[in-house]
Amino acid sequence: MKTEFQSFREFYPYYLKEHRHPVCRRLHFIGSWLVLGILFYSLSSANYWALWFMPIAGYGFAWVGHFFFEHNKPATFKYPLYSLIGDWVMFKDILIGRLKC
Repeated sequence: MKTEFQSFREFYPYYLKEHRHPVCRRLHFIGSWLVLGILFYSLSSANYWALWFMPIAGYGFAWVGHFFFEHNKPATFKYPLYSLIGDWVMFKDILIGRLKC
């Protein structure tokens, strides 16, 4: 049964529970860095075709983490917007040391 969240604040603890394995978090973090790198490269070089690789890099690393380490389905399938926001909040939390990976 699908749980409904009224806000991202309610969703984020659920999101973190779905990302308990450190390798999964690490893969999300790497994928997010790659997304930023692709975005920077694409915009700075005007090679906008490279933007197509952003979801491949971001979701590819994340889904490997879920399927092989967490053994769960990514939250993206149930909560696409909250999950996308969660990816970047978790990235920030890892970057500033609030979460370990």
